[in-house]
Amino acid sequence: MKVTLPKDFIYQILLFVSVFVPYLNNYELTFCVWSLATLITFQNKLSLEILKHLACYISIFLIAVFSSFWYDHEAYFIIRDITYISKPIIGLLLGYQLAKKLNAKTLKVVVIIGLLIACYHIYIILYSVLFYSVSNINELRYFAGFFSDFEVYTLILLVFHDKFELHYPRKKLILYIILIGFSTFMYLARTNFIQFLILLIAMKGFLKINVKSITVLASIVLLSIIGYATILYINPKRNGEGLEAFLYKIKVAPIEPFKTKIKRDDWKDFNDNYRSYENIMTVRQMTNDGYKSLIFGQGLGSQIDLKQKLMLGDMELRFISILHNGFMTVLLKSGLIGVILLIISIYLIFIKKKSQIPLVNNLNLLMIGSGVYMIVSYWVFMGYYFAADTKSIFFGLIICYRELVLKESKVKNEYD
Repeated sequence: MKVTLPKDFIYQILLFVSVFVPYLNNYELTFCVWSLATLITFQNKLSLEILKHLACYISIFLIAVFSSFWYDHEAYFIIRDITYISKPIIGLLLGYQLAKKLNAKTLKVVVIIGLLIACYHIYIILYSVLFYSVSNINELRYFAGFFSDFEVYTLILLVFHDKFELHYPRKKLILYIILIGFSTFMYLARTNFIQFLILLIAMKGFLKINVKSITVLASIVLLSIIGYATILYINPKRNGEGLEAFLYKIKVAPIEPFKTKIKRDDWKDFNDNYRSYENIMTVRQMTNDGYKSLIFGQGLGSQIDLKQKLMLGDMELRFISILHNGFMTVLLKSGLIGVILLIISIYLIFIKKKSQIPLVNNLNLLMIGSGVYMIVSYWVFMGYYFAADTKSIFFGLIICYRELVLKESKVKNEYD
């Protein structure tokens, strides 16, 4: 029996590999795969929309290069920063170019990839429990992964399948939602829960300012306050197991990224608020270095002195070149000018013209929700710059797919 593969099969595989490889936790491999895939799918025609997004990140990169000449950083860290600071550029380009190749299949391919990743995650969970006797949340997340923004986007596409014109048989749709929903939940990632809630609110149209949306948002805020107050009353312990460990992470979440004073000799305070400590040391170091550093950054290869050696992952470090906070990382490399460009890049996600085409308007809602989430993502988890992040590919896909839908509608209207 002859098996005939679709013409775009190679591009489906490229998208799957590009999205899946960050889950292997090897950034060198991710960078090589993304770069190669970008070259394979190279397009010499790019829209003004994608060029605007790329321009922000290219400018951040060039400012960092320019600032590097004022300092004598180590070659290894300069090369390392080149790969990290160029990651959003490569990801956006790759997603955009692959969507051009996949055309109308883009969203369905995204769903299948999300499903495959969810199945892989569930397999790792079961394997960890059965063969490694994993019994608490921290160990489970260590083996199975800490978060998955791509699966959340896939879940949103399935929950609002009618709005995205994804037509699946009812049984298949329910199965997909259960598998991806279970996988997403089992990451027990606060940012993923926030991401899902923001995107859900956006797709319901509640981010538009009107009486109904204000009422809904106020109710969500009130319920969140009541929920958080309940967690404070329960007072989960930092070394708890199972659900208690997760509740403790929620308990410290509102304060963790925003504290301005941390006791270095109090290991509980220090560990619980380490991200804020990075921010404090970054601002202090750059302020001490003068206005030139604050405005233009300290360039590629720059590092923050933590003033003490810490176990970060599997390494003991005193100097770090990449921080948890994306805004602070850009501030370190490209200064306040870079941060302004980063804010503009987020603002560009919001700017979408209303269309007569329902699918385009729904893609707009998805982008608006994503813009809100990106603020959280950059502050907590580096946004596009995080080594395991795949959002830049997803955004590139959506930007191009939206343009393809508009173009197809225009051609159809002219033909009619």
